[in-house]
Amino acid sequence: MSSTPDTPQGGFRLSMLLNDTRYRSYTFQFIALVAIIAAMAFIGGNLVRNLAAAGLNISYDFLGQQSGYDINQRPIEYTSQSTHGRAALVGLLNTLIVAFLACVTATIIGVVAGVLRLSPNWLVRKIMSFYVEIFRNVPVLIWILIIFSILINATPAPRAFKGADPQASMWLWDSVAVTNRGVFMPSPVWNEGSMMVIGVFLASIVGIFMFRRYAKAQLFNHGRLISTFWPSFGLFFVPAILAQIVLGNPIGLEYPELKGFNFKGGFTIRGSLIALWLALAVYTGAFIAENVRAGILAISKGQTEAAAALGLRPKRIMSLVVLPQALRVIIPPLISQYLNITKNSSLAIAVGYMDLTGTLGGITLLQTGRAIEAVLLLMLFYLVISLSISFLMNIYNNSMTLKER
Repeated sequence: MSSTPDTPQGGFRLSMLLNDTRYRSYTFQFIALVAIIAAMAFIGGNLVRNLAAAGLNISYDFLGQQSGYDINQRPIEYTSQSTHGRAALVGLLNTLIVAFLACVTATIIGVVAGVLRLSPNWLVRKIMSFYVEIFRNVPVLIWILIIFSILINATPAPRAFKGADPQASMWLWDSVAVTNRGVFMPSPVWNEGSMMVIGVFLASIVGIFMFRRYAKAQLFNHGRLISTFWPSFGLFFVPAILAQIVLGNPIGLEYPELKGFNFKGGFTIRGSLIALWLALAVYTGAFIAENVRAGILAISKGQTEAAAALGLRPKRIMSLVVLPQALRVIIPPLISQYLNITKNSSLAIAVGYMDLTGTLGGITLLQTGRAIEAVLLLMLFYLVISLSISFLMNIYNNSMTLKER
């Protein structure tokens, strides 16, 4: 008995773009793309015509003009004589710094809180539930203001460190000063031979990565459990310390000293950065905790029972069996939380932390009057940062997917 094939016979015809299911979806996608391009071209052309009618034009020459304002938290060299472009770069670096610190801290807090929310201990479980419900149901701007107010009022002023019997004292062998103006700590001084110490330190990090991969291979291929904490700890510190001693301390430290009304020298972390960092971390950590809890609950209880039957301890079950599988559920919403941290960092202006919004989208915009240019550049920066985070996290997410044999 003969059968009629599903696919049409003969050559390609234009009617197949709509009638043939093989081409129909591409036709609609092409039409949608043309419509979007036409709409954007219309909006852009309308904007250009309106600007021309008003005697305005889009120009970024203002980035080369002198900024005329200061920035308190400067990761790179900057003065009020620098350009607006330099100020925007400082704001961009400040945004990246607080976003990175908050993402790392929020991940640690979220993982710990998410695991403890499933603890058999009633008190621990309720404390973590209280933390999650309190922090995620109050706007992050309020937490930023609360933490900033605590830092300002609960820490001493620099003058409290003066005198023979000071009211406040420095920490860690008189090397760190916590004040209401920020935290003053030693900064490194790079002398001859410092690059060799840095090279040894980077080689130690590579060695830690290779050792942990070896330990993981031994566990999954041969069932040998190798402790990685203390060897990794030793590799992280010992080689660099030995290189520092052998080479005669090429990396020195500049300690902060109280001179006049404030500390001079060393490195300063402003209270605004600390407040923004902690607020974003504890706020987003509450959401990550729920993601972690959901990921753990998504793993079949039989996995835990099977691991316990093999003699694994509860901590090993969580780290070797449950969490690796739960990551496939945790990572996709975790990407969204990282993006939220990056975008919420724009609230830094509330506590005077000069990030990208405070520099390019704030003072620079007001001084130059180039609102359209500044806003477009601001949108581009945040878009690139967000897409970069999504790209890197998606690579990690793909590496965690199940591999078929």
